[in-house]
Amino acid sequence: MAPFGKIYSYPNNFRVQRAQAVAAINGLELNVPEFQIGVSNKDPEFLNKFPLGKVPAFEGSDGFCLAEGAAIAEYVAASGPKAAQLLGEDAKTKSKISEWVLFTETELAAHSLPWVYVFFKFADYEKTKDKCDTAALAFQRALGKIEATVKDGRKYILGGNELTLADVTVASILHFTSSFLLDAEMRKVVPATMEYLKGIETVPEFAQAFGELKTCEVRAK
Repeated sequence: MAPFGKIYSYPNNFRVQRAQAVAAINGLELNVPEFQIGVSNKDPEFLNKFPLGKVPAFEGSDGFCLAEGAAIAEYVAASGPKAAQLLGEDAKTKSKISEWVLFTETELAAHSLPWVYVFFKFADYEKTKDKCDTAALAFQRALGKIEATVKDGRKYILGGNELTLADVTVASILHFTSSFLLDAEMRKVVPATMEYLKGIETVPEFAQAFGELKTCEVRAK
C-alpha cells in the first residue's frame, strides 16, 4: 500500500502522534521523515509549501499540503474507512467531536504551554511562576469538563461503543502532560478522567503511536 502522506515535525510531538494513531485506526500509512527545527523548517522548499514554517505540516502523496495539527488529524480521520466512526455520521455527533477537539486545543494544550517551556528548559520556572501557576489552575479547571463527562465510568467521551477523534484528541494531551504537569495532586482530583485515560491507552493504535504512559509525582519546575 502506498503511503497516504508524510507529516513533518520535531520528535515526540503529541499532535503528530495523534495523527499517527488516527491513521493507524483508518488503515493509512503516514510517514514521519527526519526533520530539524530551525533548519528544515527554514528551507525555501518547505516554506514554499508551508509559508509560516510551522509544524506539524502534512504533505499528501497527491501533493495536498495542510498545516495545523487539529486540521491534519481531522483530514486523516476523514480519509479512510473508519471516517464515520471517527468523525460521526450526523450533524450533532460531528459537532460534539469538533467541540472536544477545539476544547483540547484552547483549554488544555494552550494552558499547558507555559509548563512545556519550563519542562524543556526554554523558560525558568521562578521567572515565569505566576504565569505557570495561573495556567495550571486553568488546566485543572478544564479537566473538570472531562471529569464531569466520564464520571459515570463511560469508556468513550461521547458514550457508545466506539472511539472517536474526540477520544484520541483528549487522550493525546492527557498522555503528553502526564510527564510534567498532570501530577499526582492533580490526578487525585480527577480519578474518573485517569481511569478513562487508562482505557484509551489500551487501544492498540493509540499505544503504538504514543508509547508508555509516564507520570510525574510533582510538576516539572
